[in-house]
Amino acid sequence: MDAAIVTVGDELLTGDTENTNATWLCGTLDDRGVDVERVTTVPDRVSDIARVVNEYHAEYDAVLVTGGLGPTHDDVTMDAVAAAFGREVAPNEEALAWLEAEGGYAADDLATGTAELPVDARPLHNTEGVAPGAVVESCYVFPGVPDEMHAMFAGVAEEFEGERTYVESVETSEPESALLDRLSEVQERFEVSVGSYPGESVTLKVTATEPSEARRAAEWLDERVEA
Repeated sequence: MDAAIVTVGDELLTGDTENTNATWLCGTLDDRGVDVERVTTVPDRVSDIARVVNEYHAEYDAVLVTGGLGPTHDDVTMDAVAAAFGREVAPNEEALAWLEAEGGYAADDLATGTAELPVDARPLHNTEGVAPGAVVESCYVFPGVPDEMHAMFAGVAEEFEGERTYVESVETSEPESALLDRLSEVQERFEVSVGSYPGESVTLKVTATEPSEARRAAEWLDERVEA
């Protein structure tokens, strides 16, 4: 299974807000064996959101969109996702019923547009806030508030499943350029992929679909690089 992530918000593009949602989703999906192929941040603009969602829906198994939900003037994500699928937005009776029964909100208490979703979308209930999310075909729309997004994702997490991978790490003081021969050889000897990440030292991450294979490859590398 592969996926693309679309984070929405002018504040992300100006640097006013750190894009922690993308990082969290990437890590969570990776833990579930899902390959994240794209992470894109777009402004609060219907045309940009719709274009990217439409493109990624055609290319990947799932698209996850976060941010821009609610009834305020710059919350345009639902309109954009509806446009990407050629739909209108309308009050969702299931979402409204849940807000009344579980959230304790009377319909008259909700701001106009709070529970408007793309027609025929599956609502995702917001246990940590108010504005619901939605699933439109293989596009999942979540709130931008991290706590709300985490809780909502938990309700659909089982829908994201791929081939799990296992990682072992090796630290070395050698520069990346000096490691090329051993990085190439370890991938020839074992069914693994290897990434190198420089910092105060170089971290070599060995990834495999079997934990024993990752461990054996990491042990082989550890014996052949400077500690």
